[in-house]
Amino acid sequence: MQLIVHRGTKEIGGSCVELISKNSRILIDFGMPLVNSSQEPFDSKALYGKSIDELKTLKILPDIKGLYEGEKQKIEAILLSHSHLDHYGFMRYINKDIPVYLSRGAQELIQVSNIFTPNSIGSFNAQIIGHLKTFQIGNFTITPYLVDHSAFDAYAFLIESEGKRLFYSGDFRAHGRKNILFKRMLKNPPKDIDCLLMEGTMMGRGNQLYENETAVENKIKDVLEEHKNITFLFASSQNIDRIVSAYRACLKTDSIFVINLYTAFILDKLKAVSTGIPQFDWKNIRVYFLHAHANKIAEFVSVKLLYKYNQQRIKFPEINQKKNNILMLTGKNSFFPIILKNINNFKGAKIIYSMWEGYLDDKFRQYCKEQGLTIEQIHTSGHATVEDLKVFAKALNPKTLIPIHTFESKKYPAIFKNVKVLKDGEEFKI
Repeated sequence: MQLIVHRGTKEIGGSCVELISKNSRILIDFGMPLVNSSQEPFDSKALYGKSIDELKTLKILPDIKGLYEGEKQKIEAILLSHSHLDHYGFMRYINKDIPVYLSRGAQELIQVSNIFTPNSIGSFNAQIIGHLKTFQIGNFTITPYLVDHSAFDAYAFLIESEGKRLFYSGDFRAHGRKNILFKRMLKNPPKDIDCLLMEGTMMGRGNQLYENETAVENKIKDVLEEHKNITFLFASSQNIDRIVSAYRACLKTDSIFVINLYTAFILDKLKAVSTGIPQFDWKNIRVYFLHAHANKIAEFVSVKLLYKYNQQRIKFPEINQKKNNILMLTGKNSFFPIILKNINNFKGAKIIYSMWEGYLDDKFRQYCKEQGLTIEQIHTSGHATVEDLKVFAKALNPKTLIPIHTFESKKYPAIFKNVKVLKDGEEFKI
């Protein structure tokens, strides 16, 4: 069995791994990069108006034969670990006949993103997988492992072929609301691993702001107990663990959790996967409408859905009346100034910034200062700490460990055993 890491040996994002066994070829993930060749943030506008061949020439798309639309299919399948763009964002370019294996939760979230975000990948040949439910693709036997990650319903993969066993960690952590999955992995790890492809997002990033998701929940609760004005929450609506933490904090303080239509729609879609996810009509939850979100739902889903969410709608006059008791989910985007214009006397209000610090730029900090808003960062990573990576690698005890999804691959040999640092595009025989 051979593997080629087309992207990911020297960067976080854009993950793409090809596995080859005799006449069978599969891909694991096909993501959009987070940075360009100059290590600056990747702008998806660089894709606009360019053909697949042009994107290959620019080395934005990897040159993988038989993968793309218009080519004779040679890739038998794609495994998607989870629904973050840096793992699936280039799926728009693939041959639509190629089966794509992913979780039900990932499928739902990708479909939601197709509606609400500009980076739509369109339709694809989805095949739903489940925890420890083994399946076959050509010469490969694949067993998915549900993992704890900030992306909902995320998976790692055990892949077997020609008597060899490869484990692809995907993105994972040990301190989220599903950390029991990490503990179970340590207690009963897959045996005889020949090759471990292990992420290292947190390598070189230092300590986390908060130890785990429970600590995040408790700190949000503390902020809500002391607030004397409206509190804004900046968090990804697709980070379900964080939505749960915020909701639990609201229940503990009898605060109103005000979410937008986009979030209400996400939660509604995911209730088919898990009944424990908060819903728009649960206690202490209200929904505010923005025209952009309402128009998307009306156009691409159903106008009837707006009537359904209207049962829990909250308008700005009521928000202003109750603002001292409100946690309002929003984000650092074009909608936030619009929201502020409708809030009375918001000076002194607090923003709970519950996202990666790298998104919090000086321009936005200055904007908040000018508006009289205070930013408090309350966040824990979606990725494993270095200490947890050590424990994970020791438990799986691979014959070869290959760094992936990291800017710090050169640090691996000093920390882990049996490390092989590859270059993008380099073929490695297991």
